[in-house]
Amino acid sequence: MAKARTFYVCTECGGQSPKWQGQCPGCEQWNTLVEGVAETTSTGGRFAALAAGAGKLQKLSEIDPRESPRVPTGIDELDRVLGGGLVSGMVVLIGGDPGIGKSTLLLQALASLGPRQKVLYVSGEESSEQIALRAHRLQLEAGDMPLLPEISLEKILATLRDNKPNVAVIDSIQTMYSEVLQSAPGSVAQVRECAAQLTRHAKASGMCIILVGHVTKDGTLAGPRVLEHIVDTVLYFEGDTHSSFRLVRAIKNRFGAVNELGVFAMTEKGLRGVSNPSALFLSQHEQPVPGSCVLVTQEGTRPLLVEIQALVDSAHGNARRLSVGLEQNRLAMLLAVLHRHAGIQCADQDVFINAVGGVRISEPAADLAVSLAIVSSLTGRPLPKRLIVFGEIGLAGEIRPAPRGQERLKEAAKLGFELALIPSSNKPKQAIAGMRVVAVDRIEQALSALREL
Repeated sequence: MAKARTFYVCTECGGQSPKWQGQCPGCEQWNTLVEGVAETTSTGGRFAALAAGAGKLQKLSEIDPRESPRVPTGIDELDRVLGGGLVSGMVVLIGGDPGIGKSTLLLQALASLGPRQKVLYVSGEESSEQIALRAHRLQLEAGDMPLLPEISLEKILATLRDNKPNVAVIDSIQTMYSEVLQSAPGSVAQVRECAAQLTRHAKASGMCIILVGHVTKDGTLAGPRVLEHIVDTVLYFEGDTHSSFRLVRAIKNRFGAVNELGVFAMTEKGLRGVSNPSALFLSQHEQPVPGSCVLVTQEGTRPLLVEIQALVDSAHGNARRLSVGLEQNRLAMLLAVLHRHAGIQCADQDVFINAVGGVRISEPAADLAVSLAIVSSLTGRPLPKRLIVFGEIGLAGEIRPAPRGQERLKEAAKLGFELALIPSSNKPKQAIAGMRVVAVDRIEQALSALREL
C-alpha cells in the first residue's frame, strides 16, 4: 500500500507547502503551517453544481437585480449589526471567545424567528438536552424549534434539503466533518470544505445559514482566513467574559455597513440589547478628574461616547507605554507629536491609556482625546466639565477632520454635553442648541484653548 503523501497548510492564508517551514511562503506569517494528508478521493463531482448555469455569458444591463426583503431577527441590536436583518441566501459567520454568548444569542434569535420563519438549530457541541436546558433557563418560548445534534456534513445537508428551513444555525463549523476527506474535524481542510459546501447550498436554495466559529488566542477565527472570504457577513463578539456587557461588531458585510456595533448586556434571561450604549462607556465622576476625556467615536452609522482615561506617572527605570482598547503604536506617535509641537515631555514618564468599558477604538479621530487626556494627567489639571473631543492629529501637529462630525455633535448634545473641542473643518455651519463649539487647527492651539475655557 502506497504511503499517504503529506503536505503542510497555513492556518492564516490556506496556502500549501510540500515541507514544513517556520514561515509561510504565501502570507509570511510565522509558525502557521500544520501537517495534512493529501486526499485521494476524486473531486470531480463534488463541485459539479457550482458550474450549473454558471457558464452563461450575460451583459450586466440584461440582469434584473431584485432587492431581497429583510427578515428582522426580533433582536434590534443584532439587526443593526446585520444591516437591518437577515437576507435570503445570506451566510453569516459569528466568532468569539468560549462562553461569551454566541450560542445564547443565536438561540434567542431562532426562538424569536420561530413563529414567523421555519428554523433549524444544528449542534455539534451540545446534546439536545443541554440546549433544552438553556432554553428553559432563558425562559424562551421555543418548544417547536427543530434540533439536530449532528457533525456529519452529508447528513446535515440531507436534513436541510428535506426540511427546507428559512434560517439554519450551525454550531459550530469546527466540529463538522465531510466524509470525502480523511482529516479530523477542525482541520484546515475540513473547515474549508464544510464551509464551502454549506455556502453553496445557501446560495442555491435561498436559505440563510449562520455559522458559529471558534477563535484563536489572538482573537481571530480559527482555521484558514479563506473562511472569512467565502461568507457574506463576519461578526465578532468583543468584551471581557467577566463583564456583563458584550459587543458584536461587523467586520465584513455584503448587505450592510461595515464596523457596525451592537451592544448587549448579559442577564439571567440571556442577552438584552442596550438602547443607550454611551452610558456604558462613561464613568460617573462627581467632579472632573485629571486624565479623563470624553471622545465621540463613530461605529458604523452610530455615534458613540467613550471615556478615554490616561495615567502619567514617574518611570522607575525604562518608561512604559501601555494602551488598552487603542493602538499602542499610535500612542507612541502621539507622544512624539506632543513633544515636538507642544513641548510636552513624557520621556521619563510611564504612560497608560484605557478606553472605558472594554470597547476597542480603531479610528484615528481618537487622537485628540488621547492627547488631551495625557496632558491633563501630566499636569494634574482636569478638563472642563461636559466637554467632548474628537479629531485626528498628523505628524506635523495639524488636527484633521473626522467623518460625520455633525452627527457626533448632535449625539453629544442629546446626552447633555455643552462644550466641544473639534477640528476647524468639522465646525458646523449652524449652531447646535445647547452646544458651544471651539474649533482648532493645531495641537498647540487646542492646548491654548483649554487654558482659556
